Amino acid sequence: MTDYLELVRQDARLIMLKALAAQTDERLHSGYLVEELLRFGIDRTREWVHGELDWLAEMGAVTLAKPGSVVVATLTEKGHRHLRRAIVIEGIKRPSRPGE
Repeated sequence: MTDYLELVRQDARLIMLKALAAQTDERLHSGYLVEELLRFGIDRTREWVHGELDWLAEMGAVTLAKPGSVVVATLTEKGHRHLRRAIVIEGIKRPSRPGE
């Protein structure tokens, strides 16, 4: 059975991918992602978000640039495919079917 903290991580990863997909250039920096997670009741530090972004990059869902104290994430095609439900990236919550 998956524990609560792991479920929060999986949900947060999906929220971050969706936030990236909603941007015209499909990029956001970690400060904005912290705020986006907070909108969904997930109150975590920027360092926690950095760790999750590193994990998403290892899975190939995002690419990262680290120009200073923030991390800039860009959605990849693999991340898009997960959001479209064309593939499953284990460790990221599956998005709902359209209309659900």
